[in-house]
Amino acid sequence: MKLLRDARTLKTKAIESLRTAMTAFNSYDDAGRVTTVLMHSQHACEMLLKAVLVQGKAKVFDKDSGKSIGFEKCLGLCTAHHDLTADEAGIMRTIDAQRDAAQHWFVFVSEDLLYMQLRALITAFDAYLKRKLDVALQEHIPPRVLPISTKPPGDFEFLVDKEFNYVNELLQPGRRARDEARARIRSLLALEAIVTDKVEISERDIDRIEKAMRGGAEFTAVFPRLATVGTTTEGEGVNLVVHFTKKQGAPVHYVGGDDPTAAAAVRNVDLRAKFHMQRNELAEKVGLNVRKAKVLRDHLGIDGDPNCCHVFEFGSQKHPCFSDNALRRMQEALAEIDMDELWANRNAGGAQAT
Repeated sequence: MKLLRDARTLKTKAIESLRTAMTAFNSYDDAGRVTTVLMHSQHACEMLLKAVLVQGKAKVFDKDSGKSIGFEKCLGLCTAHHDLTADEAGIMRTIDAQRDAAQHWFVFVSEDLLYMQLRALITAFDAYLKRKLDVALQEHIPPRVLPISTKPPGDFEFLVDKEFNYVNELLQPGRRARDEARARIRSLLALEAIVTDKVEISERDIDRIEKAMRGGAEFTAVFPRLATVGTTTEGEGVNLVVHFTKKQGAPVHYVGGDDPTAAAAVRNVDLRAKFHMQRNELAEKVGLNVRKAKVLRDHLGIDGDPNCCHVFEFGSQKHPCFSDNALRRMQEALAEIDMDELWANRNAGGAQAT
């Protein structure tokens, strides 16, 4: 395959960054090692995605700002139009989430999990590079540069369970290790990017999970998405190939990412996506004014239904927001009840609707 000039340059930058990440992983020096590995690995992914997009003659510059598009946009385009598989996208997104946590705050990634992630990334990087650009990674990175560990990686379930138990130990009274525990929680949250396309890690997420773990919550309740992740491995040593996969079927105890009753496992971004309508917008879509919509909500118990309403708190302010479930229930109810009669009964009772 003859590569376009910019695609060839981006491919070279991708491989150079991956080489730097692998060299840092195998370094004797621990200072800044994990951050270096994550930053260069993420950069390698972004450059590879852009090389594929350029080779496919896709637009990689924003028409308004004139700047090249970011990692998430590249990932979405390659997944939708350029044959990037969900598993390949998942490990790349995970590395990006880990890098983001390391660059903008701090993160603690256990050695075993870091090794497994890097081997999975190399597997995905090599497959996509060969499939879309007809370039074999082994032509540019000798086996001695690939990440090497004196310990076998083990099973992913075992590793995350071990990490979860260790965080629990760090949170025990008298350990004085809360900062490390929270950094490890941040790393586990980033791993959820393997199976979800939206990952935003906030301190509120960390707070909720810390509180849940101190309260004795089990792993599947705190990290329900990670309970759906498995791995397959082939070979060993420098020839090890790792694939992250999503298990068939749900675990014994599964909590949806947008379930507001499972406080420990909720991503704020999921809640905002689900409960996306304020009361004015909900009323407009139902076809009522705000006061009549409130009467109908009260009649149906919408505000008390956790699948219909969630109250977002910002300091002392509280903002109830509503989901599509609320809209559907209200629209269905209007077809069966007399709204004028309901409104008249409410006014006769002297209640104030707001």
